[in-house]
Amino acid sequence: MNLRKFLRPAGKTAQAIVRWRRLSFDDAPPIFGNSKPKSGSHLLLQILNGFTRILPYKYVQAEPVRTIEKRGTRKSNERVLRELRRIPRGVIGWGYVEASPENIAFLCQPHRVNYFVYRDPRDLLVSQVFFATDMHEEHGMHQFYKSLPDFGERLKFAMTGIDHDGLYMVSVRQRYAAVFEWLEQPHVMCIRFEDLIHDQKSTLEAMLDEVESTGYQLPTPRKKALSVLGKAIQPKKSHTFRSGKTGGWREHFTEEHKNLFKDIAGDLLVRLGYEKDNDW
Repeated sequence: MNLRKFLRPAGKTAQAIVRWRRLSFDDAPPIFGNSKPKSGSHLLLQILNGFTRILPYKYVQAEPVRTIEKRGTRKSNERVLRELRRIPRGVIGWGYVEASPENIAFLCQPHRVNYFVYRDPRDLLVSQVFFATDMHEEHGMHQFYKSLPDFGERLKFAMTGIDHDGLYMVSVRQRYAAVFEWLEQPHVMCIRFEDLIHDQKSTLEAMLDEVESTGYQLPTPRKKALSVLGKAIQPKKSHTFRSGKTGGWREHFTEEHKNLFKDIAGDLLVRLGYEKDNDW
């Protein structure tokens, strides 16, 4: 596996040289695709891979840059920034990084392109519980979730968070604090997961517009580019794919869950634009 990771960049670069008939990949703007976990990052990754077929990039980085490692430990801001800086020119980066001052200063520059995907918090919670319980045994909450009697009890802890016996997970409201920090950044295109599903063409158009906003001209005709990107989106090919639905929270939220969510999250859904008020 380590040998494969070592050889992959060279192989992908060779393919790009043949595809684009060039040796230099320095002119297209640096792109970084960012997301909240369980919010559509693998759909975004598919789009970014589509970008390499319509724009002269070598490849998409294999591993994401993370603020929180898989086992739950937090990297220092300096380490995350080092990983962002190590992404080679002509390579599209992606990951799950927070809006630290260091990350903002590096990523949010006029010559760069940044996409940030977020999702209805209710669907995110449901997805997170399924993922941690059934799909990822090394998840920090796996054993704890397994110890609870049912999905409903797990969902409550996903909302409230936990800080007990070495387990730590923030509440849903705290979880989304970083989303608002990215929403406030002028050089970040924030994308709702739901728009990638239900308003795909307009969303892809806007993503291409974001590239051109740097002054770079797309080398591929717009109609063809949209076709390539549309075909690249195949949710079932994601190894974390479960249902690919939006609004699935309605199948799992009882009235008790709704009331608890409102108590914990407050006006979160209204601020994000998912509800007009708290009467849902």
